[in-house]
Amino acid sequence: HFILTVGVVSNHGNWFTSGDHNKELKVLSGSYDWLLFLSDIGIVEFIEKLLMNPKRQFEPIRDAFISSYTGTRSGNRFTKVQMSISANYALQNYFKENIDTIESWFRVISPKERQVSELKSTLNTLGAKKWQDILK
Repeated sequence: HFILTVGVVSNHGNWFTSGDHNKELKVLSGSYDWLLFLSDIGIVEFIEKLLMNPKRQFEPIRDAFISSYTGTRSGNRFTKVQMSISANYALQNYFKENIDTIESWFRVISPKERQVSELKSTLNTLGAKKWQDILK
């Protein structure tokens, strides 16, 4: 029974950069075990490759995104709460095929002097544990 918290932030007006934190980002970094900063380059690459000019196999991602933002409040198919199944599969495939590039989009804010690869390794180790036996 433990909780590992991971937060992801990007530069949206309140933050500065992964290397130049303001008060809010410093406070937020103390609220998570790991806090990751998604770089502007990562956001631009995601938008360019998956929303603006996707390869054929990633078109469901663009289509779901576009259909979600029509100016009405219903029918979202690409949000943090729900996603169309075809967009979900395409997004998972994109992440799988491009994991090294995607990992380079993030900077670790907290804990200091750590790398995304360390978080990935920790999550893999935790995922491989036999939790049903441990929690008995």
